[in-house]
Amino acid sequence: MRLRHFYLALCLLGLVLPNAPFWPWLSAHGLDARLFVHDLFANGVSGFFGLDVIISALVVCGFVLAESRRLRLKTQWLSIAGVCLVGVSFGLPLFLYQRQVHLDRAPA
Repeated sequence: MRLRHFYLALCLLGLVLPNAPFWPWLSAHGLDARLFVHDLFANGVSGFFGLDVIISALVVCGFVLAESRRLRLKTQWLSIAGVCLVGVSFGLPLFLYQRQVHLDRAPA
């Protein structure tokens, strides 16, 4: 298995697995931002995970911008949109996939 295929598989898992419990919540409550934030910080454990993911998302977006600039990648916006709209578990493997495809195509 090539590294890019591994990243693509993780990208798909990062899209499906974290969203499996979220879609029923979204179906039941709609786009209720106040309830979403309330539920996200409902207790100390969920607050820990929520803040951890928010900080990780900021780090991933910074990494994507810096690495894209270094490698002259043009599609970094896809990964940043993936982080913001789906989550780190989707956006980071998506960027690593795009980066690996770019590196595989570059002359040795």
